[in-house]
Amino acid sequence: MIKTIDPTTIPQPELYSILSTAVAPRPICFASTVDAEGNVNLSPFSFFNVFSSNPPVMVFSPARSGRDNSLKHTHQNVVEVPEVVINVVNHKMAEQMSLSSTAYDKGVNEFVKAGFTQVPSVKVKPPRVGEAPVSFECTVLEVVEIAQTPGAGNLIIAQVDMIHINDEYLTDDILDTEKLDLVGRMGGNWYIRAIKESLFEIPKPIRTHGIGVDALPKGIRESDVLTGNNLGRLGNLEQLPSPEDVKIIVANEGIENTSRTELHTLAKKLLEEGDTEKAMAYLLFAEGLSK
Repeated sequence: MIKTIDPTTIPQPELYSILSTAVAPRPICFASTVDAEGNVNLSPFSFFNVFSSNPPVMVFSPARSGRDNSLKHTHQNVVEVPEVVINVVNHKMAEQMSLSSTAYDKGVNEFVKAGFTQVPSVKVKPPRVGEAPVSFECTVLEVVEIAQTPGAGNLIIAQVDMIHINDEYLTDDILDTEKLDLVGRMGGNWYIRAIKESLFEIPKPIRTHGIGVDALPKGIRESDVLTGNNLGRLGNLEQLPSPEDVKIIVANEGIENTSRTELHTLAKKLLEEGDTEKAMAYLLFAEGLSK
């Protein structure tokens, strides 16, 4: 059964819980700002993403408090001084980052409270976090206040003016996903760690045109063994292997007398290992389409 909810009929905390749990994992914008008097603020926000690469633009939203409808200090600061440094958060700094989200009084420096190193920026007034693997110095282009109600977002649109990368996280001068060890925000008190064991690759159909799941033979589409992910990988092939290619693979693999179910199971394993073309050959043979 499906539980259907009209968001206008439930309390804001319940709605926030659904949204923040379902839309996850979310990257974390660890934002450092200053107010008009030069007081430094550091706070994390998970309503955040990169928005454009040319020009390079990031967006994040310090929402109004769901408890008392107050504005975040970060929001107030970027209105006064339209600059921000967006620091990337990895596992090494996750606990300190969380500590900095405490609702300290305005004027309290969370760099100090959380034990982070305050490093001067090059182009903007707010300092960057010395422990961050990557930091982006940004100019705030626009602040869009969505509404005046508790929990309402305030969209901060920020253009990247300078990038700082700790070379500990580079491989052959390229930012390395495995080395970064990033963390993402989940619902409640939960976070997720992007360690090697949780990473997986999917060939992106950017310069190719996959045949699509709809072009797969009916017996393969309706397989009791293959999953939606398996079918998606098969549909990413640009063309089906020819009958001649299938016969060669079958002969080389010695699977002529293997049952249909076993062939589907073997194909599933091949797909999980990344050998899509061989898996397709197994499946076509299983469906009797290699003649």
